[in-house]
Amino acid sequence: MKILVLNCGSSSIKYQLIDMKTRDVMAEGIVEKIGEDIAFFTYKSPIYTKKKHKMVIENHEQGLQLILDELVDSSHGVLNHLHEIDAVGHRLVHAGEYYSDAVVVTDHVVEVMQDCVSLAPLHNPANLKGIEAVRTAMPDCPQCGVFDTAYHQSMPSEAYLYPLPLEFYLEHKIRRYGFHGTSHKYVSLKAAEFLHKDIEDMKIISCHIGNGASITAIDGGKSIDTSMGLTPLEGLMMGTRCGDIDPAIPIHMQQALGLSVDDVNNILNKKSGMLGLSQVSNDMRQIEDEILIRKNPKAIQAHDVYCYRIKKYIGSYIAALNGVDVIIFTGGVGENMSILREQVCRNLDALGITLNLTENARFTDDIQVLSTPESKVTVLKIPTNEELMIALETQRLINKE
Repeated sequence: MKILVLNCGSSSIKYQLIDMKTRDVMAEGIVEKIGEDIAFFTYKSPIYTKKKHKMVIENHEQGLQLILDELVDSSHGVLNHLHEIDAVGHRLVHAGEYYSDAVVVTDHVVEVMQDCVSLAPLHNPANLKGIEAVRTAMPDCPQCGVFDTAYHQSMPSEAYLYPLPLEFYLEHKIRRYGFHGTSHKYVSLKAAEFLHKDIEDMKIISCHIGNGASITAIDGGKSIDTSMGLTPLEGLMMGTRCGDIDPAIPIHMQQALGLSVDDVNNILNKKSGMLGLSQVSNDMRQIEDEILIRKNPKAIQAHDVYCYRIKKYIGSYIAALNGVDVIIFTGGVGENMSILREQVCRNLDALGITLNLTENARFTDDIQVLSTPESKVTVLKIPTNEELMIALETQRLINKE
């Protein structure tokens, strides 16, 4: 079985074609800046790479057709015919409370996504464009979707309800939804497989740390709490997002500083977090250089805040789980920034967490055990693979049909 995985943004399409027999990536790339004056297209396979080819791409339909044409190109394609694609799996963002699992895309799924546009105004319309583009180009190909929010539908009400007047939830569905569900599910399953344990017997804290970041408490394979909320702004400090702050701050910014709603929204989402505090960058690779090489005090201070907030969530989730067996670091930052992992786990020995500093400093693309043999809690670094998780879920659904 060959599955094409699509992640459609407002002006982009990331893609991977995966051979499910071997789980090898046959081809991958990205279409960028769709609808702008100049767009870029990247296609690569194990034997061919086309980098940043410039062109005009007016819409997602054209972008998808470009991808499909490359996949069957006579000189460097990896397929003889598009009929070799057995299914398309989409990364979808928001389904409100409608779905708690991956779905075969139907008219009802499309209607649900349209109903949830107000909850994800940037992501759901783009996801819908991707679905429609596949319907146009490959009308007979089954499509499946994996929602970021679905994995967290197992949270109990005490975790997802906000202490607002209840009608805001009952009438407007304002509640915690959570995101990064596909990644949290993937790495938790990999942890159980790696440790040769039944996930139903495990208590796991999964730390997906990238430019966007979230932490999830997982009990018996189910999410019981997660740091992102109604939107991805809540929770941890991130690359450009502020995370948890006093809810009166946005009101103060408008009343006392004369900022508009759009101004405040832009500051909280795009100018805060690591970028805002360090006054250097939201790129943690640059922050790491500023800390280790230049000893930049602002970068050091911002990193201190960043790590402290991760540590606080870990502590609170140990309480929510009544203990923890495994802590996972994943995501671009979680997988690659050893000084962050060291600082987060420092002085957690009272909770049974001790890090092997030598192993933590060693880089590998594989799963790593970062804790010492004496540590009561196993600390793992697990590279995430959301595309493979989407493909596996798509394969499961298609095989049911």
